[in-house]
Amino acid sequence: MPGSFVPINYLPILIFIAIALAFGGVTLLLGNLLRPSRVYKAKLTTYESGSIPFSDARIPFPLRYYIIAMIFVIFDIETVFLYPWAVVYGKLGLYGLVEMVLFIAVLLVGYFYAWKKGALEWD
Repeated sequence: MPGSFVPINYLPILIFIAIALAFGGVTLLLGNLLRPSRVYKAKLTTYESGSIPFSDARIPFPLRYYIIAMIFVIFDIETVFLYPWAVVYGKLGLYGLVEMVLFIAVLLVGYFYAWKKGALEWD
């Protein structure tokens, strides 16, 4: 239609967005109206894995936890790169093999460096 601000092709998308927003709003409203709302002391306490909190939650973690987490992420990324490489290995040929050997070699150098620095020791 000439002079309309919304092209007709976008109308189904706008209807879908309106239905999604309405569904979310109605669901939240119904949940707020229908749920029981009895407040008591145990309900207002801090919940942490079902155990009673015994100290402040803002205690500093040892740096070792962060180092182990970063090493885990590095080897997780390695796995993410190894899977697609294995899928298309036949198409890559010798070039793909050399590239992956170099990639794994760099990761192994980092692994041995972390090992020698004692980052993998759990005391």
